[in-house]
Formats: sequence, structure tokens, C-alpha cells
Amino acid sequence: MKLKILHLYPREMNLYGDHGNVLAIKRRCEWRDIKVEIIEHEPGTGIPDDIDIIFGGGGQDSGQGKIEQDLHEIAPRLKEYIENDTPCLVICGLYQLFGKYYQTADGKKINGIDILNITTDAGDKRHIGNIVIKNGQFGELVGYENHSGLTSLGDNVEPFGEVILGAGNNGKDKTEGCRYKNCIGTYLHGPILPKNPKLTDFFIETALTRKYNTKINLKKLNDEIELKAHATAIARPR
Repeated sequence: MKLKILHLYPREMNLYGDHGNVLAIKRRCEWRDIKVEIIEHEPGTGIPDDIDIIFGGGGQDSGQGKIEQDLHEIAPRLKEYIENDTPCLVICGLYQLFGKYYQTADGKKINGIDILNITTDAGDKRHIGNIVIKNGQFGELVGYENHSGLTSLGDNVEPFGEVILGAGNNGKDKTEGCRYKNCIGTYLHGPILPKNPKLTDFFIETALTRKYNTKINLKKLNDEIELKAHATAIARPR
């Protein structure tokens, strides 16, 4: 078996170790003898026809501005993938740009591609520190947030999780991230996947099941180190 991962803007959108999410998927596949090909998309390079997983990380406002035009050019292809249940994980900056818009602190509106029904406006303080959320499917998830954007969820998306420790989407309603079909947006850096192996395996298993049109059950791995990292991160003060 083989999976092809589309990594969106690895140069411009790679804050706080987000590239580690792609490496975690790749390594957990290799341990199971599943081949992985990583396609790095930069502005102007186009989108292949046979992508199995989509990933995009976080970036500064300047990075978001650099990719805005290209992101809108590839948006129809991305929307097609998402509507067809392709697993997708977008972090922080790209989470915001998969929504309707991001309004910066200086009043500039960066239009999103409207895959996720969310809006984000810059706040007057940064939310920084370890974050723990609870998800009904994956249990407790841990990461690190560093954002001033305040995100509000609209209709037809559900929160990715409930905040146990941290700010989450906006520091007010206890929601963190959002989910639409198999597309998950979140503020959890860290990176999120190495310390949350159950979530990582969701992307792998879902992608394989979709690609090969049969239910795939992944071989269990020894997650002792990953779970120790997970427990250590949860125990750290904010």
C-alpha cells in the first residue's frame, strides 16, 4: 500500500515544528510497510490528481499574505478533495485561511477559501502556552498554542475539541479548532501528531480506507514513547 501526502507551503507555513506532523505520518506508515510520497506544494506548482492526505501548517501574517493568491488559485481542487472526504489537517495560519477570512490587527482582511465555515479576527493579546483539549473520538489531545486570532465557528462545522487547559479558538466559548467531514483545523502546534498517535493513525487509516475502497485496520504499534511524551506535555504548566 502507498499514500501520497500533499504538504501545503512548507517554507512559508512551518511555525513551531509543524513539519513534524508530516514526518510522524510518514514514520508510522513506514513502521507498517506502507510507502509514503510527500508532495511539497509551493506557489505556482499545481496540485496532483491522486492525493490521499492534505496537510498545512501555521505561519506569520506575512507568510499568509505571500500564499493568499496561490491558495485561491488551488482552492477549487482543495474543495473537491475535502468534499470527497480526503483527510486533511490544517494548523493555525492555514486553519484560518481555510475559513472565510482573517482580519489582521492593522485592519487588513485576508480572504480565505471558505472550505471551513469560520471567521477569524485579530485580538489584542496572544494566547500562548500548552493546551489540552478533549475530543469524543480521540480522547485528550495535547499541543502548544501561540496565536492572537480569535476564531468563531459557523454552521455545518463542529468544534474539534473542548478546551480543558488553554484558550482554544477564542478564549471564551471553550471550543478548539473545527471539523468538517475529514478536514480538521486546529491551533495545536507542537507538533500535534507525534504526541497524539491515535489522531495520527486516524489520518492514515482513513486515507487507506478511502483509497482502496475497503476497511483498513492498522497494525498496532508500540506507542510507549509517544504516550510518555503525551503525558509529559499534559503535566507541564501553562
